[in-house]
Amino acid sequence: MNIKNLIASLSLFMVVGSATAQNNIAEEVAWVIGDEPIYKSDIEKAYQEYIHDGERIKGDPYCVIPEQLAINRLFLNQAEIDTVEVQESMVQMQADQQMNYLMSELGSREKVEQYFRQPYSQIRESFTTKFRDRSRIGQVRSSLVKNVKITPSDVRRYYETLSKDSIPQVPLQVEVQIVSIKPLIPREEIDNVKARLRDFTDRINRGESAFSSLAILYSESPGDAVRGGELGFMGRGELVPEYAAVAFNLNDTKKVSKIVETEYGFHIIQLIEKRGDRINTRQILLRPKVAEKDLADALTRLDSIRSDIADKKFTFEEAARFISQDKDTRYSRGVMVNNDQRSENYGTTFFQMGELPQEIAREVANLQPGEMSQAFVMKDPKRDQDIVAIVKLTNRVDAHTANLADDFQLIKAMYQNDLESKIVAKWLDNKIKETYVRIEDGWRGCDFEHTGWIKAKNGEDLTNVK
Repeated sequence: MNIKNLIASLSLFMVVGSATAQNNIAEEVAWVIGDEPIYKSDIEKAYQEYIHDGERIKGDPYCVIPEQLAINRLFLNQAEIDTVEVQESMVQMQADQQMNYLMSELGSREKVEQYFRQPYSQIRESFTTKFRDRSRIGQVRSSLVKNVKITPSDVRRYYETLSKDSIPQVPLQVEVQIVSIKPLIPREEIDNVKARLRDFTDRINRGESAFSSLAILYSESPGDAVRGGELGFMGRGELVPEYAAVAFNLNDTKKVSKIVETEYGFHIIQLIEKRGDRINTRQILLRPKVAEKDLADALTRLDSIRSDIADKKFTFEEAARFISQDKDTRYSRGVMVNNDQRSENYGTTFFQMGELPQEIAREVANLQPGEMSQAFVMKDPKRDQDIVAIVKLTNRVDAHTANLADDFQLIKAMYQNDLESKIVAKWLDNKIKETYVRIEDGWRGCDFEHTGWIKAKNGEDLTNVK
C-alpha cells in the first residue's frame, strides 16, 4: 500500500471516528452484536479502507463488510471471556513503528498532527487499539486450531482430492549464494568525515545551530534527515548495537553524543525523550565516500577471489565464510534468505526473480545452476552503499504446476489453511447461534457467508432466506 492510499484511509478512519464520538445520536445503527452496535459509519469507513488498500471485496460490500465487523466483535468477545492478554510492549512497538512511518512520509510529528487534525497522542492511541485488537483476535484464532496435527499421508490424500483448476502454479524460483566485499576507504576520508561531525557538535554546543537544522541540511540518512534526524521511538533491539549502546546512555537532551561508528557510517546523536524501554533520538549520519579507484580495486580483488574458486583453491562456501563481508550470509555458506514478508517464500532460501536485488537478478538470469557470475557493483540494499559481489546460482526451479515431490511444504500449507478455516468457521457458526444478533431493516437482504445471523421467533434460521 503506498503512502497516499495509507494516509487517505487513515485520514478517513480518524475523521469518522471523531464524528461518531461527537454525534452518536445521529448515527444509524446497522447491526447489534450482543450489546454493541455497528454503525453505518463504521461500515462506510471500512469500505473506504478496502478501496484505498486496493483490496477486492467478494460480493456486496454492504453485506460482506458488516458481517466481517460482526465476526471481529465475536472474536473480541471471546477474548474477554478467555481473559486473553496481549504483549503490551509489542503493541506499543507496532504503534510506534506506524507513527514513525507516518512521520517519515509526512516529514515531522507536527505535519502528522496537521494532516489528521488530531493530537499526536490521540492518533497513536487509535493505532494502539487497532493493533491490540488484532493481537487478541489472532490469539483466539490460534487457540481454536492449536491441536491441529498434519501427517504426510494427510497431505497426500488432500492433494489427490484437488481438482486441476485448484492446484496452484508455482513461478520460476531460484536459490542463490553471495560473496561481497566493501571497497577500502582511505584513512584521510574517514578523518574528514569525523572532522565534519566534530564541527557540527561544536556549532550545536555553542548555540550557533540547531541539531535538527544541521540534520536536514547534511545528514545522509534520507529516511529521517527530512524530519531533523528524528528516528521516532525505538527499542534497543531495533537499533544497531553500537548506536543503542550510546543512545540509551544519554540523559541530557541538550548534549550531543560522541562520534559513533556503525555499519552504516559515522553518527552523532541527540536524545529527545525516553519512554520506559523505548527511546526517541535524533542523528546526523555521514558516510565516507567511495572513490572510483577504490571501487575498481575492490572489483579486481573479487575477480581474483573468483578465479581462485574456479581453480578449486578453495570453495565458494569457504570464501563466503572467511572473506565475504556480508554479515547476513557469511555464517550460512553465503546462502541468501528471503526476508520479504509479503512473499510466499518469506523465511526460506527461495526467491522469485523480482524479489532479488535488481543487480543480482540481472546476473542470475544468465547463469545455470552451479555457475558463478563475474564480479559486479551493486548497492547494499540495507545501507545504500556501493559494494562489489559475486553470486552463485545453486538451484533453479522452473515455473510448474505444484506437485508433491517439489512443493510438499506449499501443499501442506494449503491443507493446513483449509483445515483451520473449517474449524474456525464451525466455531463461528456456534458462536453466532448463542449470541444476540439484530440486523436492522435494509441490511438483511444479503447472501451471508455464515448462517444463524437472522432468526425467527421460533428459532428458525432465516439467514439468506429471500
